[in-house]
Amino acid sequence: MTDVTTIAEGDAGFRDYVALLKPRVMSLVVFTALVGLLVAPGGVNPVVGFVAVLCIAVGAGASGALNMWYDADIDAVMRRTRSRPVPSGRVRADEALALGLGLSGFAVTILALATNFLAAGLLAFTIFFYAVVYTIWLKRRTPQNIVIGGLSGALPPMIGWAAVTGSVTLAPVMMVALIFMWTPPHFWSLALFMKADYDAAGVPMLTATHGRRTTRRHILAYAVALVPVALGLGLTQIGGPFYLALSLVLNAGFVLGALRLVRRDEALAEADAYKAEKAFFRYSLWYLFLHFGALLLQATPGVPGWGG
Repeated sequence: MTDVTTIAEGDAGFRDYVALLKPRVMSLVVFTALVGLLVAPGGVNPVVGFVAVLCIAVGAGASGALNMWYDADIDAVMRRTRSRPVPSGRVRADEALALGLGLSGFAVTILALATNFLAAGLLAFTIFFYAVVYTIWLKRRTPQNIVIGGLSGALPPMIGWAAVTGSVTLAPVMMVALIFMWTPPHFWSLALFMKADYDAAGVPMLTATHGRRTTRRHILAYAVALVPVALGLGLTQIGGPFYLALSLVLNAGFVLGALRLVRRDEALAEADAYKAEKAFFRYSLWYLFLHFGALLLQATPGVPGWGG
């Protein structure tokens, strides 16, 4: 890892330290964790639930800070990330490391005290997996980085569920599986129109190692494989007819969007600035948000579901 502390340093403001926590990524983590917590059977005290979700959010932010500490050298050469606090010199690398470690310890400890050791252990594993397994080990070594590393972003709903129940059953496993299978096509669609950035940084994304055409085929394969996972979640105790109907529509759109990408002419893709790829990327965000929103609606009293 390149020592980025030699970059000319400026005065870091509050917003810079917030940016270290990757708030956009954190927002998705918080939402899926909140859904996992709210659909879990038995319910939870609102104060305990708030503390649990806050700890999961802080843990996600800690992971982001550790990622920015280690990846500052490649962030500095990528157009999408060069203005981040560490590569821009506004925050020192050692400060990002200290913040990440400190928040990790805080989040795991408070979650254990507020809920149970299973939830805290899952949070600790999630932080470790993202910071060490994905960021330090996988990201710079294999085009399967986002496939394996996606597990860290998939675990928050299971943590929320465990915070309420102290256990793990099929429903939270299926929520994790949904996010895990969704992650590769989501990030590969981003990599399609950000290929130059990853090439410049030397990150072995699938687009760099196998080309855009192969990446498009992989996106389609995962989109098709995602269908039974998404529908299978609808058949668990937290699913229901509303979720299944919406999931059918969303998955049809996802597969059709992936088919359009596969059929794209590469010269055309270059000429129109990858509009289809960007549209698929945006759709993928709505895909995940609406699936978890449907689970939340299924848990609303009076909405028919399999759980009674």
